[in-house]
Amino acid sequence: MPVFRLTKELVFPPPELAEPDGLLAVGGDLSPARLLAAYEQGIFPWYSGDEPILWWSLSPRLVLFPEEFHLPRSLARTIRRGIYQVSSDTAFAEVIAACAAVRQETGTWISTEMQAAYIRLHELGFAHSVECRFEGELVGGLYGVCLDRMFFGESMFSLRDDASKVALAALVSHARQSGIAAIDCQMTTAHMLRFGSRELDRPAFHELLERLIRQVQPQPRWHLPG
Repeated sequence: MPVFRLTKELVFPPPELAEPDGLLAVGGDLSPARLLAAYEQGIFPWYSGDEPILWWSLSPRLVLFPEEFHLPRSLARTIRRGIYQVSSDTAFAEVIAACAAVRQETGTWISTEMQAAYIRLHELGFAHSVECRFEGELVGGLYGVCLDRMFFGESMFSLRDDASKVALAALVSHARQSGIAAIDCQMTTAHMLRFGSRELDRPAFHELLERLIRQVQPQPRWHLPG
């Protein structure tokens, strides 16, 4: 199948026309309007700094349903000990920068251009972060895009044992309380499968999007208990 080249028009080709590896289109920009149009259809940008912007629609898609979240005993003990302080939307730029930094040795898709684009989405109320601190220092966290009842996880980082896992557990708790019904994990990894994520084929994933994204509206900043 051909890979589509985007124009200035905010239109994406149908996701089912993606290549077997998930590549759907090339080009365009990272404006808020284009990013929101992409996420609403389950499409996301992923490319290295020396490439044009590449847009992906993967199948199968790994999804975590909050009610199916598996909390390992060791992680439950860490949370009960209270050694980490958890918050949300207090350090979005720092979280995305840390996610980029921890992957710097092997190369990262979170370029300065990508960071600026998602920080703008955060400022507009569409992107959110969960932070995990130890003695006041940021040691773990995650960020992603939230549209209605769907959260699209982008990346996480951890500088201390279990820090990113604590952030994930906090995200799931917030999802249960706020009505977020599904967390997109994008690619299948053994790490996320351990927490109860499961794969959906493209038709099932897009049926989920249609059911959970009824409106694309900004949200107020999240407030998780610290």
